[in-house]
Amino acid sequence: MAITHTSKFLAATAIVGTALASLSQPVQAQPAYGSYIGVGVAVGQTNSAEDGLDLAGVVAGRYKLLEFPISLRTQVAVDGNSIAFVPTVSYDFPLTWQLEPYVGAGVSFTNADSIVGDKTSFVIQPGVDYSIPNSRIVLFGNAMIAIDAYDGGAKDGETAVSVQTGLGYRF
Repeated sequence: MAITHTSKFLAATAIVGTALASLSQPVQAQPAYGSYIGVGVAVGQTNSAEDGLDLAGVVAGRYKLLEFPISLRTQVAVDGNSIAFVPTVSYDFPLTWQLEPYVGAGVSFTNADSIVGDKTSFVIQPGVDYSIPNSRIVLFGNAMIAIDAYDGGAKDGETAVSVQTGLGYRF
């Protein structure tokens, strides 16, 4: 029986295809998939607010590293007198396809008395992201705990705590 060019081509194609298939990685789903940008509100106490709480608007962003359970996050809190910029790196704990709690650490920078203090300080950020099924909407919520956040005044050296929540658009 003679081997034809067509038979040689089919055999070579089968060998190359099998080799390439053995090199591929299995596909894995990503819980709470995707990065987002969103807006919301924050509540916290400033150095000048002795007994009351201060309300601020928040712009939040998350960049999810797809290969690892790590995200780069940032929040900007703005009220009438101050702007606070808080970048963090978080470790994410995907529980379901929609629910992803996390804990992050970073630094808060502020230009005045804000809901995360009135000086640059270390921040711990526990939180949770919930992706609304069949949509690109993410509900986020977290706390920013700024260590040694106040310089002078009635709260000198104390910790500032603020709570944020809002809606994000996942991309």
